[in-house]
Parts: sequence; structure tokens; C-alpha cells
Amino acid sequence: MRVPLLDLRPQLADVEAELKAAVLEVVESTCYVMGPKVELFEKAAADYVGSRYAIGVSSGTDALLASLMALGVGAGDRVVTTAYSFFATAGVIARLGATPVFADVDPDTLNLDPGALRACLDGEGGERVRAIVPVHLFGQCADMDPIVEIAGERGIPVVEDAAQAIGARYPSRQGEKRAGSLGAFGCFSFFPSKNLGALGDGGLVVTDDAQLRDQLVCLRDHGARERYHHAQIGGNFRLDAIQAAALLVKLPLLERWHEARRRNAAYYDEKIDDVALRTPVAAWGRGAHVYNQYVIGVPDRRDELRRFLAEREIGTEVYYPIPFHLQECFASLGYSRGDFPNAEFAAEHSLALPVYPGLTREMQDHVAGAIRAFYA
Repeated sequence: MRVPLLDLRPQLADVEAELKAAVLEVVESTCYVMGPKVELFEKAAADYVGSRYAIGVSSGTDALLASLMALGVGAGDRVVTTAYSFFATAGVIARLGATPVFADVDPDTLNLDPGALRACLDGEGGERVRAIVPVHLFGQCADMDPIVEIAGERGIPVVEDAAQAIGARYPSRQGEKRAGSLGAFGCFSFFPSKNLGALGDGGLVVTDDAQLRDQLVCLRDHGARERYHHAQIGGNFRLDAIQAAALLVKLPLLERWHEARRRNAAYYDEKIDDVALRTPVAAWGRGAHVYNQYVIGVPDRRDELRRFLAEREIGTEVYYPIPFHLQECFASLGYSRGDFPNAEFAAEHSLALPVYPGLTREMQDHVAGAIRAFYA
């Protein structure tokens, strides 16, 4: 039995006719960049996330980049983020000429450790930190109350990297909130593999601050508040209308797709509970997690297990094999192996299993059975 890491076809079957009609409507309108579909999606997305404003942008990477630009991050500044995430999280900081400052992750959730964050801010150069970028990795919110509190003590804005976590919930002291609605900005990706995926690249920034919203709207269109009048230098960060139309079709089904992922995660938890590996920790309860990925911790022989599963046509992935501080492009920052042990352990022992909606129980039994056979 073949079990791919991700198969978008079952999801497509839920929306195919409506999706084709929505795309054709955009084609016939000849309004391909920005326009009414983007505005409709921005309103729907803001309502879903629980923020006052949403600004459609060209990708999740550009969502992070434009947010840091709006905060004035640039050369000489420092930005604290996790040592363990997709490259865009740290890459956008360096692109602006700022210095990424890495902090270790919590060993259970693999999200930014608030204690490690505080140590970064209290250490050398802490006074030059202009932003903090926690990541809601694999579909689960970081522990945002202490992160926001630590940032607030120093007047540092928080930019949430929620690229993998649209719809994830967090039990804030102010009441339950969704990922992206807890910081100055929340940034999302609609890359096709995400829980809410577009037909190509797309992204979103949410905020409750009207001035920051206006700044983002300006920056995404080359820094022009009025056509051909550029008060600042922005970029081409606009969202295509076809992507917005597709996302409008899919958004009403997102909670259903989340629930399918949660059921799949629960089934794995049950089937491999007694195997000598670690299933994902849902810190805020499984109902708050959206399982963009189901990532197990393999104590040893991770790569052997992956090859064993591949031989049985089971797709897996290592997210992420090299933590930021050990990436060649960041060698000049002076970090060394051993600086962030939790991030390094995760990189060496994590393995993602298929968890997408449309995965059948027979397919999951095949995955679980193969894992059990490996450890027999």
C-alpha cells in the first residue's frame, strides 16, 4: 500500500467544482492582482483569526518580511527567534540587514522557550533587539502569555510566525485566542501543503493596529500610498486574485479539515503508543492543535526507520535536519554545536508521518504496522 506524506487530491474532491467556478470567475473578470476577491478574503480571514485587520500578501515569507519592514527593522538591529523552524523565519531577518539572535526551544513542543527568550534579552546586545518572532511550529501555538509579557516589559513588538498554524488555539489569560492574534502582527502562509492552501504561493498578515495595517498596505505595493508617489521603499508583496478566490472557497471547510487531522493524530497516538518513540505533545489539548505536521521523536536509528518506511512506500520527512545556528549561511554569527541542545536533538530525532485529511484508517494501519515491525 502506498501512503504519501501528503496527497491534496482528497481535499480537492471536496471543493473541485466550486474551486473551478471561482477561478473561472476571476479569469473572466480580468482583475488578476488585488481587487474585490482579495478584499473579501481579507475580511473573512480577519474574522476567522479574530483580528481587526488582515492584509493579503504574496507568500508567508513576504508576510514576515513586510511585517519586520513595517516595524523599521534594519541594519544594526537584532531580532530574537527560535533556533528550529523553516528557513524563512530567520532568513527574512538577515535579508533586512539585521542580526538573527537564536533561542532554544521547549523540548516538548519544539516552540520558542520563554526562559531562553528572556536570557537572550538579558544578555549582551539585548538593548538592540527590535522584534521577537516566535513560531507556532507544526500547528501548535507557542506559549504566548510569557512571551508577550517578556516582550512587553521591554517594549519589543512580537511578530507571530503562524505559517503552519492557522486556526490553532491558545488559552491566553485574556481568553482563548487563535494563532496570529496575540502579537503586533500574525503571519500566515498559504503554500499548498498548509492546512489552508492556495493554488500556489500566498500569505497574510493580521493586526489589530490601524497604523500598522496602513503601513503594511503601503509596503506591499512598493511603498506607495498614492500611485507613483513613493514615500518609502516597499516591495511587490501583493496577493493574486485567483489565490484569494481559491482561499475563499476553502476557508469554510477549514475546521472540518482540522478535525480530520486531529482524528488522524489521535489514531496514531493510540496505535503506536507502546512503541519506543515519542508522539507529539499537545500542550494546550489536542483540540487546540491543527497538526499541520504529525512529528514523532525517534530516540535512535531515525534514518534507518525512515528508509524502512520508504521501502514500504510510506512517505516521511525530516522537519528540520539542520537548526539555524548550524546553517552555513549563519556561520558568521559565531554559534557552535551544543549551543541549543533541544533544537539540535529535535533536528536529529524528529520524523513527520502522513496526517493529511483523506488519509484512511487502512493507510494509517499500514504506517503504524510498519513502525511496529521495525521495532519488533
